Amino acid sequence: MPTVANLLAIMPFPNIDPIAFSIGPLAVHWYGLAYVAGIMLGWYYARLIAGNDSLWPGNQSPITKAQLDDFIVWVALGIVLGGRIGYILFYDLGAIIENPIRAIQIWNGGMSFHGGLTGTTIAMLIFARRNSIPIWSLFDIVAAVVPIGLFCGRIANFINGELWGRLTDVPWAVVFPTGGPFARHPSQLYEAGLEGVVLVLVLALMIYVLRALKTPGFISGVFVCGYAMSRIFVEFFREPDAQLGYLLGTNWLTMGMVLSSPMILLGIWAMVRARRQIAVQN
Repeated sequence: MPTVANLLAIMPFPNIDPIAFSIGPLAVHWYGLAYVAGIMLGWYYARLIAGNDSLWPGNQSPITKAQLDDFIVWVALGIVLGGRIGYILFYDLGAIIENPIRAIQIWNGGMSFHGGLTGTTIAMLIFARRNSIPIWSLFDIVAAVVPIGLFCGRIANFINGELWGRLTDVPWAVVFPTGGPFARHPSQLYEAGLEGVVLVLVLALMIYVLRALKTPGFISGVFVCGYAMSRIFVEFFREPDAQLGYLLGTNWLTMGMVLSSPMILLGIWAMVRARRQIAVQN
């Protein structure tokens, strides 16, 4: 167990202003820039994937670059609206019932990945239907680029000094300004590494080396499984949301684990379905 002396002896949080820059009375925050950067970089990568016919079944991309340009608006709305509504429902419903104006105060809690995923899925279903795009192929494109946005978002969480980890005395622990005087795991960076860097590289390997896009739905399954396992692992180092704490009287079970666990089964189902579909076609 870390001692109080050890917990107080770790490096302080780097003094990074959450406001990137200001234009007159308008303050532009790193958090907002992270969302913009994640969406734009994801859009650029998606265009590269969609533009490479050799990666797809029949050597023909199921979506044009022009369609992707239109889709970016849909996915942005799905991320923002779904992410905020998800946070309200999963993490902050009681407080918002008491004070409804809190629902639009995005600095009070922010966004939920699981809500953003749900919102983006709804946007994909509608967009694919309207444009006659194979839904599993659209899922795969989005799954391949989402880790870029996750990386940007977690770095922004670190800059904001939010969603920090549990108490620890590891050499890389950080004393966050809003986390009391004790050192904590920089769990935001753990998530940026696993959900962002590792996952995007694994998916890229599967796309460009194993040609997994030729099996529609398989990349989606790998992403869902990979994210869920990464999130559950990091939850053991991340401090749970104050308004929820640990669940069911435990000192380890969190809402993040509860929401992520079914995703593993969903991801496995998507991969098995994709493989069976190819086997049937052959």
